[in-house]
Amino acid sequence: MTLHDTLKTPGILKTGRRTFLTGAALLGVTAHLPLAARAAETAAPSTAAPEQDRKAILAMAGTYKVTFDFRETTPFLADYKPIAPKVSGGDEVVRVVEDTGSIIRLQHILVVDGEDGLPVVVKHWRQDWVHQPATVLTYQGTGHWSLTPVEGAAARGAWSQTVWQTDDSPRYGGVGRWRHDAGVSRWTSDETWRPLARRDATRHPPYDRYSGTNRHALTPAGWVHEQDNAKIGPRDGTLVTFVHETVVNTYNRSDDFPVAAAEEYWARTSTYWAAVRAAWDQAIARHQGVSVTEEANNGSVTGKALMGLADTIAKGDKSTPDAVAEARRVIADATQVPAKSGA
Repeated sequence: MTLHDTLKTPGILKTGRRTFLTGAALLGVTAHLPLAARAAETAAPSTAAPEQDRKAILAMAGTYKVTFDFRETTPFLADYKPIAPKVSGGDEVVRVVEDTGSIIRLQHILVVDGEDGLPVVVKHWRQDWVHQPATVLTYQGTGHWSLTPVEGAAARGAWSQTVWQTDDSPRYGGVGRWRHDAGVSRWTSDETWRPLARRDATRHPPYDRYSGTNRHALTPAGWVHEQDNAKIGPRDGTLVTFVHETVVNTYNRSDDFPVAAAEEYWARTSTYWAAVRAAWDQAIARHQGVSVTEEANNGSVTGKALMGLADTIAKGDKSTPDAVAEARRVIADATQVPAKSGA
């Protein structure tokens, strides 16, 4: 069974995706600073990022037992019935793969038990943080993302967070500020659109996106990622809210799982994934955004191919240069000039 197949196998993986980096592999990736992030860093004010903010972001790195808790709460249409709560989990490695001072990139790797009892490693989501960003990549509607300017006062002292799919295609971005008071360090985003996550997309619900707010907060045991989402979609020619959802993803420090399996996967594939990230960044910079078809099981239509190529490298069935060349073709074929708006 490939890692990509695991994403779609009931009982093995119950949620999304992620990645991590150590040692020499980390040194090999830091040269691949994303074009969009590099432009944002260059254009941003020169004020150094507050060290307390940076420490809070960097504190999210580590090894964790993770619980994912999704609950639809209040319906806003008389004919909509909220679905049952969904709680799942796994073990996750979160590593700093880049830290330039004003740009920090955290990559997640999910480790779950396979049907044969052996660990299965799945490259999971990535979160990129930029201090005082000039732009942020935002979801505009089905299949479209744009680099949105962050002006003056909105950028001053703020951090953008951009979240990426398992194959490093875009998911969503937002801007907010870290606060360190009342005994808690926490960052809260502005409200932004996001594409449906796999948990919803595979059910083909009547809504087709979220309008949501993120909060990341440090806890004594690790950290928590909280979301307040409105699930919205078209009805009778206009966008309406079907239901609200709360999401609480809890990361409690733990190393009681096969961390070495994640390290081995990343050691074999990190160079490939650095090249994939660079290819996405080039496509985004070229068009000031990107368009790529969404796909329920994989996030983006590129997911199966790009994740599959990493699997072949991990198994030793394909060289990294050959896989990178093929991945670049996949991304080039899948992307096009983004629409200015999406509905």
